[in-house]
Amino acid sequence: MLRFINEIPTDFPIGGVHCIPILDDGNLMMVWDREEKVLTTIGGRLELNESINEGLEREVMEEAGIEITDKRTTFASWFWEETQSYTIYILTNVKRFSEIPKGYEKTGYVIMNFETAIDMIKKIEGRGERIEIIRKAGILSRHLREEGNSR
Repeated sequence: MLRFINEIPTDFPIGGVHCIPILDDGNLMMVWDREEKVLTTIGGRLELNESINEGLEREVMEEAGIEITDKRTTFASWFWEETQSYTIYILTNVKRFSEIPKGYEKTGYVIMNFETAIDMIKKIEGRGERIEIIRKAGILSRHLREEGNSR
């Protein structure tokens, strides 16, 4: 079940972390999952004893070959009934690009604006929850950019 949040849930463990990395021009990055044949947010399951930040930094390097900034805003969670755990979603910024490591399930990244991302998700798979996550990330990203510009 998808929920939009301001704080990391504490009633069940965090089992996974995903992010929507934003570039300086306001565009977002997603990755292509060659196994599921979908455009997806960057992330996955946390490894044993791995913190949320450690898992996020590992996942963005494995799946997209990027490093992200320390500026991170948690904005959504998905509760998995079968595992009684959460995946959380974080909005962040791209710090730098590196080479994508070989041997993982993602085959590359796509950079686009939020409207195009939603259109592509609708066309490829139509998953409402992924569309809602991207829509909410777009609203939050615009708000944070406007807030930063007014300082």
